[in-house]
This record gives sequence, C-alpha cells and structure tokens, in this order.
Amino acid sequence: MSLRGPASAAPYRPASAPGETPAARLLAGWYATGRPATLEEHLDRYGPPPVAASTGTRTSMPLVRAVEAAGLTGRGGAGFPTARKLRAVAARRGRAVVVVNAMESEPASRKDQFLLAVAPHLVLDGAVLAAAAVGADVVHVCLPRDRSVQHRQLGAAVDVRRRAGLDGVAVRLHALPHSYVSSESTSLVSWLNGGPARPLGSPPRSHERGVARRPTLVHNAETLAHLALLARYGPGWFRQAGTADEPGTVLVTVSGAVGAPGVLEVALGTPLGAVLERAAGPTEPLRALLVGGFAGTWLPAEHLDTPLTRRDLAPLGAAPGAGVVAALPRHACGLTETARILGYLAAHSARQCGPCRLGLPAVADDFGALAAGRAGPGLLTRLRHRTGLLPDRGACRHPDGAARLAASALRCFADDVEHHLAHGACAAARRPPLLPVPPATAPETWR
Repeated sequence: MSLRGPASAAPYRPASAPGETPAARLLAGWYATGRPATLEEHLDRYGPPPVAASTGTRTSMPLVRAVEAAGLTGRGGAGFPTARKLRAVAARRGRAVVVVNAMESEPASRKDQFLLAVAPHLVLDGAVLAAAAVGADVVHVCLPRDRSVQHRQLGAAVDVRRRAGLDGVAVRLHALPHSYVSSESTSLVSWLNGGPARPLGSPPRSHERGVARRPTLVHNAETLAHLALLARYGPGWFRQAGTADEPGTVLVTVSGAVGAPGVLEVALGTPLGAVLERAAGPTEPLRALLVGGFAGTWLPAEHLDTPLTRRDLAPLGAAPGAGVVAALPRHACGLTETARILGYLAAHSARQCGPCRLGLPAVADDFGALAAGRAGPGLLTRLRHRTGLLPDRGACRHPDGAARLAASALRCFADDVEHHLAHGACAAARRPPLLPVPPATAPETWR
C-alpha cells in the first residue's frame, strides 16, 4: 500500500480564505510540496504553537474551552470527546503526564505512520500544547519497536526542536513491543510503569493514576495534530469542515479493490463511495466494505452512500473506528478474509482473561472451519453462540471488536455462509487473499 495524498489537492489557506473549507488540513504541507516538512518549513507555514514555551502559560484562549467548542473527538477509534479527557486530567492533583499513542497496531491502517512521516511537528506541537493545558512536565511518545525508521525520523524531529528551544517540556521517545493490543491506552501506561504492554482491566483509570502514579492524558497522534491546528485557528475554523454534530476532517486508510490505495484526508460526513473515489475509485464491482478496521464491521456495497460519521454508521452497527475503509470485490470470499483476520486477532490477544484465552480462539477456529467448507453439524449455531458471549466480558475491548467483525460477516455474507455449509468452500475461497493480514503468530514478548 502506498502512503500518498492526491496530487490535485489544494494547499491549506487559513488566512487568505477563512470562509472556505480547506481541501486539506493535517496533510496541507504534504499536498503542497509532496515531501515531509522540516521544522523551518513547519514554522513558516503555521508559526509557533500558541504557548509560551518558557513558562508553559497559554497565550491564546484557554485550550480546553476551544477544543470543547470545536467538538474535536479522539481519532484513535473510540471517538471520545477530547475536551472531556483534557478536563479530567487537568482536574487531578499533582503534575500530569502526556502520552502520545503512535503505536497504530491496526494492520489495515497507515494514517498515523503517514502523518508522523510527513508532519511530525504538528503532532509534537499538539502534545506540547496538551501538556500545557493539563499541567504536564513530560511527554512520552510511544512507537512500535519494529519500525526503526519511524523512530529515527521522529527522534530527529524531537532533537531539532530541542536545539531550537521550542518546547517547554521534556519529550521522550519509547520503543514498545508491537502487538494488536499493545496500542490500547492502558497497555502504554503499564509498559511505561515497567510492566508488560498489555491492557489493564481494573481501576484506577489513567487520568486518575497512570504513568508514575500521576494523572495521565493519552491521545493518539492524529488527535494531537488536530489540536495543534485548532489552537492556532480556533473552533470556528475547525467547524468549517465536517458536519454540525461531527466536525473536522479525518485521516482514512483506503485499501482493497481501488485504483490508488493510500492515506487520504476527508471531511467527516463524506459518503463512503466518495471516499473510494478519492482513492481513484473501485477497480471492479464491489461486494462489501470493511469499515473501521479489524475490529470493525462488514457492510454490503449498497451502503456506499452512507456518510462517514459515527451517527450515520451506528444504525448499521458500524463506526469510523481506526479510519479504515477496505473495498472487497465481488470475486473475493468475505468469509475467508474474515477467518484470516480472526485468526490474527486470536493470536494477538493479551491472553489475560477467558474471552481472549478461550472464547476468541474458539470463534476463530469455528470461522476458519466455515470458511474452508469443513462445517460440521451445529457449527453455525455454536459459532453464533460463542460470538455472542465475547462482548463486555474481557479486561479490554479486544474480544468485543472480534465479535463485532464475526457477527457482521455472518450477516453481510449470508449467501456465502449457506453455500459453504451446504456445498463446501466456494471457488473464491481459493483465490489469493486481498486484505493485509499479518501472519497469525503470537507476539514474541510483551516487554
């Protein structure tokens, strides 16, 4: 998959055209130049972040109020109101900590990797601004240890900012073990506290007592980059894109049967079909879309007109999630693709509780048998029963996402289910896989 922006996108013009909705925001520099921004180019384009680095005093309107007025929500998957998280941490006693979640363990997503590669200073600006807002004196940036190039590039960006005296807080980079659940916020807190990079299922919550037992704000890279622009241009500017209920833009990784797979920036509320057109459109007739990532939902292609918002996707049992839209062509077998994903999710669970140790592997095995045409009597009933037992029982939401994916596949590919049960695997099941599913092997280490 390429990491790209459409060459036709217009550069960002916040000052000269305040009434227009920009064609790009986070990726403005990339769209304008086609290369990563240096610190000098970043400052020429945006100016310094609106915070007095030497004192940590905000010089613009209070950031939390601006974020609340803008309606910014987290772009990591859950869509939680950003202002509410800022307030929760700022209200606690003692010095806070900010954690940048740049793990991006969703295999179908490349958005945070791309953003950090082409606009690292927007992410770092947002982290420093968030630190000033909640009273933090340190920012921890968490990256997967198997992406050494990303770590080296971001380290260089941190060093050049340090030499320029741009940031009033310490910024520290960390390389964590990479698994699907190591990007969960409490996994990061656990690892930074000297434990394994596995989710913590019991209180206290991170905003109460997180890293070093201090109040801790965890945000993903894209959310912080939005915050950096919002602090400069205000909530009115932010709301020029998106919908009234869900304002702003979002980064989306488009893959599958499209002409130009890659990372795009689109306004929330853009129809799913229009998102695919931004990726040069479908290359052949489509059967379904995977929306949200491996913990997402399969939707029949008839829903291409559905806007990309939580509100519009919710009645379909879907959500924008990790910002993933994968196009499945008619000739592909959705059951086979789903079985591969479930096998991966089962291997990458934290294995801390029953749903992950027992339930998820059982669901993955049953779905694999169905996809291979080896379904015995009672398999479908057993599969549906086991899938229904996964949600709301684990220490984290990992089994919930797997259950959502499995249930949506049984609905979306109901005709294929009948065929596989009655006649064995369909011809499409023997085709090469389409989605980028890593090998279903367990992580070597959690430390």
